Amino acid sequence: MTTTPDTVLASNRKARHDYSILDVVEAGIVLLGSEVKSLRSGQVQIVDAYARVLDHEIWLDGVHIPPYRFAVGTGAHDPDRSRKLLLNRSEIDRLGERIARERLSLVPLSLRLVGGRVKVELALAKGRKAPDKRNAIAERDSQREMQKALGRQRKGMI
Repeated sequence: MTTTPDTVLASNRKARHDYSILDVVEAGIVLLGSEVKSLRSGQVQIVDAYARVLDHEIWLDGVHIPPYRFAVGTGAHDPDRSRKLLLNRSEIDRLGERIARERLSLVPLSLRLVGGRVKVELALAKGRKAPDKRNAIAERDSQREMQKALGRQRKGMI
């Protein structure tokens, strides 16, 4: 997989279904060389990933980056290790306070390659129950129908 300057390496589409997204923040991520090479080849799973605030630092857990196939011995990495995220202290404190106060989750939406650096798009999200998911699907369908009707009206079909 070839990468351009702003490439989406992995996306968590399930997160938008399972959570109501309240705020989105972009953070850097501390990676090893073999992890970056594995990411560039498109091998990463972030479906079950989450982030947590520990001692004024944000850590990303549940991301599976398989070992780069050409890295052996000391060059290989642990595929399921916790990875540190890079944000300003004020951002970390703001997110940590909001998570504790409102009972929210930090969920990664995507991993992107921006200017040669891997960035994580984190969402401050509130979990949805099954009825909420059905309501969101119905609302999205009604919005789609309205857009179709407006498009037909603009074209003079109605």
